Amino acid sequence: MKPLQDKVAIVTGSSRGIGAEIARALARAGAKVIVNYGWNQKAAEAVCTKITQAGGEALAVKADVSNSAEMRKLFDAAIDRFKGVNILVNNAGVLLSSSIANTSDEEFDRVLNINVKSVFYALREAATRLADGGRVVSLSSTVTRLMLPNYGAYAASKGAIEQLTRIFAKEAGERGITANIVSPGPVNTELFRTGKSEETIKRMASMSFMGRIGKPEDIAGVVLFLVSDDADWITGQNISASGGLA
Repeated sequence: MKPLQDKVAIVTGSSRGIGAEIARALARAGAKVIVNYGWNQKAAEAVCTKITQAGGEALAVKADVSNSAEMRKLFDAAIDRFKGVNILVNNAGVLLSSSIANTSDEEFDRVLNINVKSVFYALREAATRLADGGRVVSLSSTVTRLMLPNYGAYAASKGAIEQLTRIFAKEAGERGITANIVSPGPVNTELFRTGKSEETIKRMASMSFMGRIGKPEDIAGVVLFLVSDDADWITGQNISASGGLA
């Protein structure tokens, strides 16, 4: 039997990049996966197709996770289709590279809405709708440890995610639910590469002990471990997956 056989997972923002790889990894381990997307239906359906072609089960669900009603509908879809939710991966997010002085109100609000409100709404749903013994993993970032210029709003949003997830871990622990954080370093995705020169990417790669930037598979493997039975005694922790960067 596969380690996640008969488990049901919601992965927010899973049509591309790290989220898509997490969805595929959970499906390979036996989970039935809700592939959430905000606008790119074609990409989400492509993820589902790969999962089903490999013998798994997946459903693409459109939901603006920064909206509490749509987050509720995301959980509704999982329960209607697969009869429950065992795993929640808070992956959806946006990246903003801008100095504090040059960050507009609209930019700051967008980062908080998508990065922070989505996690709060998801955890609030999970508090009553995640099965006993469930698993939560929230994606943060090593920028909360590195204090890089131009990442003020982004780092603030990720710091909030970390605190929300830790407190949820304590609140939900009596039901056997674990909640942890994974903080990736630079990962080779479209989101990371946008707006960066090859020189900048090489410089950031050189900061890791392995001399490379991460791959989505590097992060998915950590998430897969944290949602498995092997991680039953790990909760409220922040795991850096950064090649030693932070």
